[in-house]
Formats: sequence, C-alpha cells, structure tokens
Amino acid sequence: MLFKDIPGQDYVKQALIRSVHHNHVAHAQLFDGPAGGGTLALALAFATYINCEERLNDDACGHCASCVKMNKLVHPDLHSIFPIASSKKVGGNTSEAFLPLWREFVLESPYRVLPEWLDFINAENKQGNISVEEARNVLRKLALTSYEGEYKILIIWKPELMNIASANALLKILEEPPAKTLFILVSDQSDRLLTTILSRTQRVAVPAFDDDEVSDFLQKHHQVEESRARQIAYLCDGNLAEAKRMAKESPDDRQTWFADWMRSCYRNDVVHLVKLADAFDAMNKETQKGLFEYSLRLFRDMLVWTQGAGELLRVPGEELSFVQNFSKAVSINALEGMVGEVNEAYYHVERNVRAKMVFLDLSLTVAQLFKK
Repeated sequence: MLFKDIPGQDYVKQALIRSVHHNHVAHAQLFDGPAGGGTLALALAFATYINCEERLNDDACGHCASCVKMNKLVHPDLHSIFPIASSKKVGGNTSEAFLPLWREFVLESPYRVLPEWLDFINAENKQGNISVEEARNVLRKLALTSYEGEYKILIIWKPELMNIASANALLKILEEPPAKTLFILVSDQSDRLLTTILSRTQRVAVPAFDDDEVSDFLQKHHQVEESRARQIAYLCDGNLAEAKRMAKESPDDRQTWFADWMRSCYRNDVVHLVKLADAFDAMNKETQKGLFEYSLRLFRDMLVWTQGAGELLRVPGEELSFVQNFSKAVSINALEGMVGEVNEAYYHVERNVRAKMVFLDLSLTVAQLFKK
C-alpha cells in the first residue's frame, strides 16, 4: 500500500511524511478515524514508507525488496494484531493463526469494517476480541532485533476490543518500548480505549472521505456510473466499506420512491399508501433499512434548508430541488415529528416487526403531520 493509492487525505499524508523526514516518528501512534475510512490504509502506507529502501520525497518507491514484501504483507518486521473469534476455518486462538486470512482480507481492500472481517472468518455471530495472549506473543517477537528494515512495526487493528488484561499488557510495552519499534493503533472507537493508553500515543486524526473522493473511487475502481456514484457517496458518509457494499447491490431509485411516498402522504391517499406498504413488505430487510436511512437524510437536509443554511447541504443536485420545494410544504415541527417516526419505524423493522404494518402505520402518521 502506497500513499498515492489512497484517495484524498493529503494533509495526513504530508504530516506523516514530514515526521519521517525530520526524524520525529513517535514510537506509538493512534490512527483515529471513522469506520470504513482510511486509517488502516494509511497505517500500511506509513509502515511501507518508513522501511522503504529507496524512499522518495512523497512516497515509498514501490519496487524495492521491502516494498514488494510490504505490498504482500509478508515483511518479517511487520506484525499485526486484530480481533479474532473461534472459527471453523482456523484452529487457533491468536492472530498469527489467522494471518493468511488477514492478508487475503486486507489485500482485497484495506477499507474494511469489523463485521466484514468476522463474516470473512466465519465467526458465526461471535464477537471478536483481542486476548492477553496476543500482547504476550508480541512482546516476545518485539524483543528481537529487526530482520531487514529499520523499524519493527506492530499494527493493532481495533485496539478498543482488547480486554482489561490485554490492554494492561500492551500498556507495559508502550511504557518501555524496545528500540526502533513502532506501534500503530488503528481505531474507529478511540473513546473506548483506556485513558492510560491514549496518553501514551500520538493521535493522528484521519477525517472521513468526502463525497467527491468516494464518487471518484467508485467510478475508477468499481466502474460505477457517475450519477449512481454520487448518490452512494451522499448515502455512505465517507464510509468506503459501505459504499462498496452499496455499489454491488442492484441500483434502486430511492429519490423517486421517496417523492412518491411523500406525495401520497401529503394527499392522504390511503389506497396508494396500502400499495406502497405491500411493495415495502416484499423488499429484503437491508433495502427497507436503506430506504428509511435515505428518508432520514433528506429530512435532515430539509431541516437544514428551512433554517437558511443551504450551503451546508451535501444532497446531490437531482434531489436538491425536491428538498427545496418540499420544505415549503411542511413546518419545522412536522419535520421533526417525521424524523422521530421514521427512527421508530427503523427500530421496529430491525427487530423483525411485520414491515407492512410498520410502514403503513408510519405513512398514516406522516399524513397527519402534514395537516399540522
């Protein structure tokens, strides 16, 4: 993984490169950013850059022996810890046993989230965790001198899933680190880490990808047409894992569906609302949740528009005119009520309440809110 392979994040890349040039590389760093963002990719690119044998001013060379091994995640001085769970695929209770699967998983895409990893190893609804044995194994490995590179590098993905014992074991290593050893913690829930660990790491804030970066990534790497890519970028909030999942789904015209639903509610057309409820009931649960999520985003944009802050809107152009016109037909109090009702409907659908009943009840309630 090279810096140039990661969309955007220019400020973070430059800060990391400067730290190497000025020899100010902190021994423990926390790459902190949202789920599905560039934290793991940046950690791998940073590790590649540090041990590159023919380092360039702005990136690793990509062709030296170190870069070739890093590109395959087989460099002897790169160690990884990540959450694991008992699996039929692997017989072992440490990350080392899962390492071949981990390499395959990350090389497919570094913009991944924990549920994808647990599905990949067939964890069967078990929760992943990082055990104290992991920290002890790492301590033994890091006690040795580096084999080839300047630094021994340990990447800990999802460190917030360490239990108290494993967190305390890691803390001891961070307090007395071996020479020329770099710890990179990659987290999307840093608030769950022990404050003592946070105080011993240098935080690298990694922002979410913006809409243009997500859209360009989908068009370039997944051959998604521009209009579809922009709609996905609007919906995924910078989460590339979610964007990739949505790109694989059959496209649906959510804007048309939402407009039709709102017009039927506005007219209180019960006959058509029943037909929409039947259609909604026939959808799979993920599609149902996706439509509710889309509705919540548009309601949010309507609230923003009614408050005179239109410059903050991220809504794609084709939806913008609908947001502007719809906002004129409903009061702020009614919009707030609709948001609450959709949130409640989402909760019930997620817990397997009959979707037709939930949607029809929601539609009739929204119709009453229009009258207010």
